[in-house]
Amino acid sequence: MKITDFELFKVPPRWLFLKVATDEGIAGWGEPIVEGKADTVKAAVGEMMEFLLGQDPRDIEGHWNTLYRGGFYRGGPVFMSALSGIDQALWDIKGKVLSQPIHQLLGGKTRDKVRVYSWIHGDTAEDLVQAAREAREAGFSAVKMNATNETQIIDTYQKIDWVLKRVAALREAIGYALDIGIDFHGRLHKPMAKVLARELEAFHPMFIEEPVLPEHNEALHEIASLTSIPIATGERMFSRWHFKELLAGGAVDIIQPDLSHAGGITECKKIFSMAEAYDVAGAPHCPLGPIALAACLQMDASCYNIFIQEQSLGIQYHQGNELLDYITNKSVFRFENGFVNIPTGPGLGIEVNEEHVREMAGKGHNWRNPLWRHEDGSVAEW
Repeated sequence: MKITDFELFKVPPRWLFLKVATDEGIAGWGEPIVEGKADTVKAAVGEMMEFLLGQDPRDIEGHWNTLYRGGFYRGGPVFMSALSGIDQALWDIKGKVLSQPIHQLLGGKTRDKVRVYSWIHGDTAEDLVQAAREAREAGFSAVKMNATNETQIIDTYQKIDWVLKRVAALREAIGYALDIGIDFHGRLHKPMAKVLARELEAFHPMFIEEPVLPEHNEALHEIASLTSIPIATGERMFSRWHFKELLAGGAVDIIQPDLSHAGGITECKKIFSMAEAYDVAGAPHCPLGPIALAACLQMDASCYNIFIQEQSLGIQYHQGNELLDYITNKSVFRFENGFVNIPTGPGLGIEVNEEHVREMAGKGHNWRNPLWRHEDGSVAEW
């Protein structure tokens, strides 16, 4: 069996899909993307695939190491995202060849279903409460919200109070019927993150996410000393070598590598196994498309310490283009009582609607993340 060709599809709202073809007519799909840098990753995938043409797609571990170690420069969001999508596609092919879902090739299931959460948005407390009620009616038992807007290194307590009023309104309206994750999104620096982490304690969040940017992970120790709220981070970390230092530091409770950014199924399986040795939970990052989500669910099935999965149905970036539009077996992502079943079909367990993919690739996208500025004109973290 040999890889004969590949195609890349830049589809709205902000995704990049990869199709890898073989001489036996079996194709695999992957989702290599850095949001806002689709063309950059597309070029990296093309360079990596030069090596894979003519190779047996089933030798996944060997190909992963060749693509990672074969270049003098390695790692980072672009290279690792390109490798991630290729890895997903190779696993999809191997599962289809063996007529097995990927999780069976990773050692089998530790669970039949995995808990999922829904994003909620709203600048006002009323908007957040309404979104939370809609999420509960849609079958979710957990939600996640952004904490702040732009925040200076040292900022006002007025901004802290705005966050607290919104979270308080959620708790008053829904009690503990929903667990609430609060995403700092790296928008805060250590001084204000310390304040907010302590003040949120009374509302018992499920976790606080990315209280500081990953380049300041050493600050997590000080933040953790101020709160009992579980601390989550990792969506902007790209290999087991990054997570090694984080886990050894002992200040994180939940890691969130992204299977389209952190080396795909092959690497993330290893990262979560490392975390299990430190008694750290997993909640894979995935505000992306159906291929990325399917890859997450296949890996979630085989990792004991996964406790919840992010997904992007209804997220604000996807208006007019939902992930279900790109698959034909839409029921595979049916959420019930806060859970989604692990897909049992071969490979990733989804059926990509290739006709729709090709149609939407003709429209493409040029998505860029918002550029925020502080009142003084300096660039703010988004």
